[in-house]
Parts: sequence; C-alpha cells; structure tokens
Amino acid sequence: MTADTQPATSRREFPAVDASQAAEIADLPAFLEELSEPHVIRGLVDNWPLVAAGRESIAAVGDYLQRFYSGAPLITSLGPPSIAGRIGYNESFTGFNYQRSQMKLDDFLGAIQQCAGGDNPPTVYIGSSMLGHYFPGIDAENPIQLGTAAAIPSLWLGNRVVVSAHFDFPSNLACCVAGRRRFTLFPPEQLENLYVGPWDMTPAGQPVSLVDLREPDLEQFPRFAEALKVARETTLEPGDALFLPSMWWHHVEGLDDLNILLNYWWRDTPAYMGSPLNVLNHAFLGIRGLPAEQRRIWKNIFDYHIFEAAQESVEHIPEAGRGIHGPMDEDRARALRAELLNVLKR
Repeated sequence: MTADTQPATSRREFPAVDASQAAEIADLPAFLEELSEPHVIRGLVDNWPLVAAGRESIAAVGDYLQRFYSGAPLITSLGPPSIAGRIGYNESFTGFNYQRSQMKLDDFLGAIQQCAGGDNPPTVYIGSSMLGHYFPGIDAENPIQLGTAAAIPSLWLGNRVVVSAHFDFPSNLACCVAGRRRFTLFPPEQLENLYVGPWDMTPAGQPVSLVDLREPDLEQFPRFAEALKVARETTLEPGDALFLPSMWWHHVEGLDDLNILLNYWWRDTPAYMGSPLNVLNHAFLGIRGLPAEQRRIWKNIFDYHIFEAAQESVEHIPEAGRGIHGPMDEDRARALRAELLNVLKR
C-alpha cells in the first residue's frame, strides 16, 4: 500500500473556509477563539515566501531554509524501508523502530533528495524543531497574527512519514508549507477505541495509537471500528492550515518526497498551572495500584474537588483560609510546586 492510498475511514470531512473569501479570517485570533472543533482554513498562508519556495522544488525550499538556519544539529529520526514510514515501536516493545541521530540541514536535504522518487524509501524525519533556535528570523518573513505572544512555533520536516494518532495538550494551528499532509482526526472521547500504547515510553513524547490506520487490523483491535465511524479526514495542500483543538487525536501522513509543516502551539491556561500529564503520571504512581474500593473513593474525591468542582465544595471554608481550594495564581502555584518537589524527593 502506498502512502497516497486512502485509509480505511469514512473520510468524513470537517468544516473548511477559504481564507481569500471568508471575511472572518481577517480577525484570525477571534475566529480561532470561537472554534471548539477542528477546522480547515484553505490558503491561510498562501502568501508566505516559504510556501512559494516549497511549491517550486526541494532545492528551492532547501535554499530558502538555509538562509535562516542557525547551524545547530537537528534531531533526526532515521528508519529502514521496512517500517514504511511509520514511526513507532519495535516488535518486542523494548524500543523503537527507528534510530535517533543528529544532522545538519544540508545533510538532511541530501538524504531527502536521495530518497525522492522511490517506491518504498527509508524514513527521514525531523520532528518538532523550535523555530527561534534552528531558524531564527524566518517567522518575520512568514508572519501570522495569532493574538497571543505565548504561541510556540515549530518546524517539522520529512519524507513520507506516518505519525500514529496522538493528542497534544495545547491548541494547535498547523500550516502546510511543502508537500501534502493527510490528517485523520478522532474526538477525545475515542480514547478507549484507539488502543493507545504505553504512556511512559513514547516515540516522541506523547502516547500513540498502536493501530496502523492505513491497514487497521480489526481482529487485533476490534474497537477501532467504532473510532473509524467518527473519524474525520482532510488533506492539506501547501498554503492550507488546520486548527486542532486541545486533546483531539490526530494521525498524520506525509504524502510527498518532502513535507514541511510549520505549527503553532498555545494553551488557554497560564503556563504556571503545569501539565495535566504530570498529574496522570503521579496518579499511576499513587492511585492506580490501590485496591478497587480505595480507587473508587479517590475517584469521588477527584470528582468532588476537581472534575465536578462547585462553589458548594468550599463555601464552608472562610475565603482567607481556602488555600489551594481558592483561585490558582502564580505565587500559589509556585509554592505548591515546591511542596510537591519536597514530597517527591523523600
């Protein structure tokens, strides 16, 4: 099966607008703030010089990137043809099916050129690379107004790479720069149907589905058929963008010899609140191994104070004494983090 073969989904498209025709895109931050589900924005970054170079050729976009490249080695994933581009685990789940390396940009581009045109090339992939560190200044020539100074831009480069379904905590605007990328998305509530791998050993920091979406084995993963019923799919052309809300699962395929994506992550809560994933890891440590009755009690405590928290849960405590039950601010978060660190060190 080639990378351009349609996956076995219902291919349910999701909402899309044309940036050249939709007046609401003029205020992009306001438009994105109103969205609660994924949305395609066709042609949002059509006017970027980076996109123009990508449309021209691999050599042209490589020359453009070289103008801004800082020279820092890029963290690169290299896999044999046998993995068919799919980044993941080895058969024994003792490691991964690719080798982590470092490459300078010209070496990476040379490897891409060498693989171009092959039916089953080796995998050459550079994941999230902070724009300010590796390509400082490129954002000034390829601007976008997101209305938040906290948005973190990253560049992704590779050939026909397949990244299994995973989620990100921040919201995400993914801009297709070169090549085509197919996104298949699943709502957050599909977790139980995605057969997610280990949370503590992941190919790139986030847990991933173990199902190969291109050829799903429904005998091994029967509940995945339910996920496919609600899957949403789109293919981004150069210049297009996709808004991904926080926590939506997304499977991503590069369809051409060189695929480049520039994305922006931002969160809707202050950074001092920390990552919920850290809370989950601590729950694995302190709660998951408890007897069932104790887990049920702790679930009720979490529901009462966290997931279904209401004013009634703290109104009997004088406001001055509510501590962490009151609004979380930076000072309180710093003090709580210090207390947790002291406890974890014991």
